[in-house]
Amino acid sequence: MRLVIARCSVDYAGRLTAHLPSAPRLILVKADGSVSVHADDRAYKPLNWMSPPCTLKEGDDAVWTVVNKAGEKLIITMEEILHDSSHELGVDPGLIKDGVEAHLQELLADRIETLGEGYALIRREYPTAIGPVDILCRDADGGTVAVEIKRRGEIDGVEQLTRYLELLNRDPRLAPVRGIFAAQEIKPQARVLATDRGIGCTVLDYDALRGIEDDKLRLF
Repeated sequence: MRLVIARCSVDYAGRLTAHLPSAPRLILVKADGSVSVHADDRAYKPLNWMSPPCTLKEGDDAVWTVVNKAGEKLIITMEEILHDSSHELGVDPGLIKDGVEAHLQELLADRIETLGEGYALIRREYPTAIGPVDILCRDADGGTVAVEIKRRGEIDGVEQLTRYLELLNRDPRLAPVRGIFAAQEIKPQARVLATDRGIGCTVLDYDALRGIEDDKLRLF
């Protein structure tokens, strides 16, 4: 990973245009090729970014141009570089889920038909270059479905599933792949974002999956 702290301005040209005026910012260039621009006033979400696959060209005029496969551009104009370092992080072991979340995954995998009649499990923890997908399965029509499971469904979980879907849909053996965001509670903002991206939402009843109550999932 390359970390650059610089006073810079940023312009995005693609499906829409956006401009960030000059200010000190953190720029992350990751090993997967992604480039993201961060401020110091939020926990994790970048101000602007370009997801892989993309290419970065550093011009002699201190202008960085990042271009993705769709031809969209992220143009970073460097005014002053305050820090520039690279670090080898190695292979990440991945997120270790808490007990309830892990148990939800196990229960749903064992009773995958609760997502719908004709569903069949492919595997749990399906590996990708950016981490494992909780559950990969097939629906009654033979279509591939990626399921991301959370105890509390928030926007970051939808973003995570979106990244998984982008990678999985590049595999001709699996594509097309659709997503289901499953959680015990799904926040309204997460539901809106998921719906906008064509991702289904499923509210999971932990006790019902354990067979304590009615085992029907509520689908929305």
